[in-house]
Amino acid sequence: MGSLRLTFCTGILACTALAPAAHAAPAADAGSVSVTPAFPAPGSDVSLQVRGCSGQQGTATSAAFVSDARLTGGQGTLSGETRVRSSLEPGLYDVRITCADSVITRKITVGGKGAGQSQEPGRRPGADATPVAPVHAGGGGTAHFATVATSESGPDTGQEVTGLALAGIAAVAVGLGARRSRRDR
Repeated sequence: MGSLRLTFCTGILACTALAPAAHAAPAADAGSVSVTPAFPAPGSDVSLQVRGCSGQQGTATSAAFVSDARLTGGQGTLSGETRVRSSLEPGLYDVRITCADSVITRKITVGGKGAGQSQEPGRRPGADATPVAPVHAGGGGTAHFATVATSESGPDTGQEVTGLALAGIAAVAVGLGARRSRRDR
């Protein structure tokens, strides 16, 4: 019985000692995002400016974008460019910005055809743009990972809690196994 108590108390002590780490996770959604033009049309190029990210690089991802936007800068402000998919319907789309120490989630409004676009010389009004996805040359498809700072990232709160729960279950299982083996002698 002493082994079971010891195992149980050790599990509780480990959970208590590691619990403050779960609260030290970076705050999500701290910061601001501006998109130019404010209501981009399908197929148009957009510029993103993100405030509130420390570090010098980040990534903006969205189902509305042809490809992820690589963000660069410094002193809390990052910027980058991408293109809105030409096949989108007007509406709201989530944008997730990942920086060195935070994740910011915002929405952008995609307008109708021609909204937010400047008329290019020689282009008919209402003519669809044909977007071409940027090609990240080299890296074997790892270009996205090169833009995300991994040195300061770690498990999020959910992963930490799951790990602690599994460690506690394992500790109880070991204690019960030790108890059973002593009883079987």
